[in-house]
Amino acid sequence: VDYGVSLAIQHGMDPFTAIAAATLNAAECYGLKDRGAIAPGKKADFFLASSINDGIVPEVVFIDGKKAAEGGRIIDVGGYSSRPMADDVAPEDEWRRLSAALRIVRDEAPGAIVSVDTFRASIAERCVGEYGVDIVNDISSGQLDRAMIPTVARLKVPYVMMHMRGNPHTMQDFTDYGDVAADVMRFLGDRMKEAAYAGISDIILDPGFGFSKTLDQNYELLARMELLRELGYPLLVGVSRKSMVYKLLGTSPEQSLNATTAVNTLALLKGASILRVHDVREAVEAVAVVEKFREESPC
Repeated sequence: VDYGVSLAIQHGMDPFTAIAAATLNAAECYGLKDRGAIAPGKKADFFLASSINDGIVPEVVFIDGKKAAEGGRIIDVGGYSSRPMADDVAPEDEWRRLSAALRIVRDEAPGAIVSVDTFRASIAERCVGEYGVDIVNDISSGQLDRAMIPTVARLKVPYVMMHMRGNPHTMQDFTDYGDVAADVMRFLGDRMKEAAYAGISDIILDPGFGFSKTLDQNYELLARMELLRELGYPLLVGVSRKSMVYKLLGTSPEQSLNATTAVNTLALLKGASILRVHDVREAVEAVAVVEKFREESPC
């Protein structure tokens, strides 16, 4: 079942309405755009959310009016930073952050589809049970908590599965690949089969740009990303302002918007169905250009 269409039907929305999402995290905010759910001539909807204060209990959740006006249906809330070398967060602290954020999100955006970014099955279950979270987004594809896949299957919610070796603190120690694209494909194929066998029907695959990969490996994977389309599930790509963008140019995350848009455009052309971004308007424009390009292409 197509990710965007299945969620649209689940929530009584027009199945041809674009699905989008953002991450409320202690460190950053993202937007996700499901390009595959748009029919020609349909206007895309996008979501924007801001970051949460970097503390155990967030003090403020601020949804920027201008960016929120660009659309928005899904909020993905995380309480555990997955940046390289990030310190571990105790389950009780992760839950305290998530609970505070989810309470505010449900109060301020009661109609939003909500996703939780966690690799812990117990956290995912509480988020779905207590706050009605709609999607589980797991950076480890069930590897950091073997109870995650059976839990998601029982909860019957869509599942985002990402490629990563090790954990956020150790992942950059595991960048030895024979063939990075083939190895990522093999990993995701194995994880997706386990999830499907457990009974999970809505699966989204994330190649994990910036996770357990060198700069060169990230671009090699991007150049061959259409290989992953053979797995048969939508691809989510998150490259926004990451080191693979700004280190290539010798700049900084703050100076990498233009390059991020270029990489997002390449990802769309290589088969990405969903983009995770910081800058929603620029991503909307990149998607619109690629959509028009595909519409006018002879093949």
